[in-house]
Amino acid sequence: MVEAGVPQRAIDVFTDFYGQLEGGATGMIPESEVEPLTGVERAATLDVDEAACRAAAESTVVIKLNGGLGTSMGMDRAKSLLPVRPDLTFLDVIARQVQHVRRELDVRLPLVFMNSFRTHDDTLDALAAYDDLAVPGLPLDFVQNLEPKLRADDLSPVDWPADPSLEWCPPGHGDLYTALQTSGMLDALLDAGFHYATVSNSDNLGAVPDPEMMAWFAESGAPYAAEVCRRTPADIKGGHLVVRKNDGRLVLRETSQTPSEDAEAAADLSRHRYFHTNNLWFDLRVLHKTLEERHGILGLPLIRNHKTVDPRDPSSPEVVQIESAMGAAIEVFDGATAIEVDRSRFLPVKTTNDLLLLRSDVYGVGDDYQVRATVEPPLVDLDSRFFKGIDDFDARLPHVPSLAGATSFTVRGDWRFGEGVVVTGDVVLEEQPDDAPPSATRVVEGTRLG
Repeated sequence: MVEAGVPQRAIDVFTDFYGQLEGGATGMIPESEVEPLTGVERAATLDVDEAACRAAAESTVVIKLNGGLGTSMGMDRAKSLLPVRPDLTFLDVIARQVQHVRRELDVRLPLVFMNSFRTHDDTLDALAAYDDLAVPGLPLDFVQNLEPKLRADDLSPVDWPADPSLEWCPPGHGDLYTALQTSGMLDALLDAGFHYATVSNSDNLGAVPDPEMMAWFAESGAPYAAEVCRRTPADIKGGHLVVRKNDGRLVLRETSQTPSEDAEAAADLSRHRYFHTNNLWFDLRVLHKTLEERHGILGLPLIRNHKTVDPRDPSSPEVVQIESAMGAAIEVFDGATAIEVDRSRFLPVKTTNDLLLLRSDVYGVGDDYQVRATVEPPLVDLDSRFFKGIDDFDARLPHVPSLAGATSFTVRGDWRFGEGVVVTGDVVLEEQPDDAPPSATRVVEGTRLG
């Protein structure tokens, strides 16, 4: 890590985690040690005036996590470069959302991306089209730290001559706090007079920069806050907030940190009602002070992530990636809180199912570049054998069908779609026999399904 130029404080954090891993730490949070989260304030009840919004927005920085490559969709570059509309990528929408708030309130409102070593160049190249996006004196991005992938059998750094870059990985989005400090970005923001940060994933276009939320956080006096939503059956696998019994602190429990014998209790929507959206807020001054007091080691819970050294080759050696979640920092800060937000602030794109919905007429992009649902989104389930990778998806869906009238849309088999297809109600396209002619798996232009 020293030879690779990794900052010493990032090495110290990795060393601390490695010691836990070597000692057998699992990061598990048993149900017996926690209580459900109750009594959460709701963003829908906020009442703040424009002056408070403007003052808070003038002191806030928007940070977007942009280190993901979209490998689950077969991508090898930043997922945020994907088009949302023919003329708009995720990055375009994010940049224009921020520019809209700047114009409306006449504030600086910096936009800063946390990139990985794999997304830095492509992202900055794409953002070069926005010559007024960077706030004077502040760079547009900082880069996550690096750590070695570890062999699962003996925890030694993996050796992969076929592509040495795959021997390294970013340490999860919990590295946000370390990378802010080691990159110099935290000091630069404080020196420029910024006090608060709002953070979200770049693939979640619902997490718009909201001046009312900025005013709420500034006036709350809290050092840290998490945005949560009410859980539905679709959110069982997501991280949720709980209250630790021994000290009453809020704690983020990911699915990977839930013992198998507690899975049923963790999935009980009447007991654990809120999931973490991965949208969060923190006081930059408090973060700086806490990092200094702890010599750069916040002490976030360990996440032990098992993968293969080449994520696209399941036969490559199994490795362990030491990770942590940025939302887990809620347990670090005295007085940390949570706020329940509308589901519209949680619009992540993790699969091509999500991407199809976002590109369709189910969602509209307003003059303020906010992405809003026009109808209740239908359930989309595309055959992963033929639609999981972005290249396969685009080849089979060069034209996005209308889904605004659909309740559910299920595709089984290798179907291809023409222009002007309309889906209504519940539609299932069944897999055709191997000897079926090509025309049997083509939905021709103008077809109405349902």
